Amino acid sequence: MKKYLNISFLYAVAAMAGGVFYREFTKFNGYTGTTALGKVHTHLFLLGMLMFLVIALYAAANASISGIAGIGHILIGAGIILLLLSLKKLAKN
Repeated sequence: MKKYLNISFLYAVAAMAGGVFYREFTKFNGYTGTTALGKVHTHLFLLGMLMFLVIALYAAANASISGIAGIGHILIGAGIILLLLSLKKLAKN
């Protein structure tokens, strides 16, 4: 559990550094448009820090981890199917 909490902390630090870098880099260069750097902060917080916090909560129960992994795979699969259906619909137009 301690390992997962340490990894979560590292992701939190990386997320904050990414957010500051994004803000300062775009401000320094006078860039006001949309950039992929804007997503780094949020993704590191949610996909890194939050995910490892959830894993740390369930580190003692292997069945729970399997259940969460299964639900995650189901949601990703449904998302991919919806994406492909949306792309197919756009291709017809």
